[in-house]
Amino acid sequence: MDIRNLTPEQLMQLGMPEVAYFKPVMLHGVRAYAIHAANGTPVAVAADRDIAISVVLDRDMQPIWVH
Repeated sequence: MDIRNLTPEQLMQLGMPEVAYFKPVMLHGVRAYAIHAANGTPVAVAADRDIAISVVLDRDMQPIWVH
């Protein structure tokens, strides 16, 4: 696969289902952590960072922090 010539659809699928991204968010005025699939699809929201990481690792995925 030549990554220089990927279509937008192919680019969105890179890392599926091995990678999950998580980032801090505000939910109802409380800090939480959103978890997204590699293609950006929202998957879950966790109450704290450690729970977010555990959720991702329990599904044999690699957690990636998004700032």
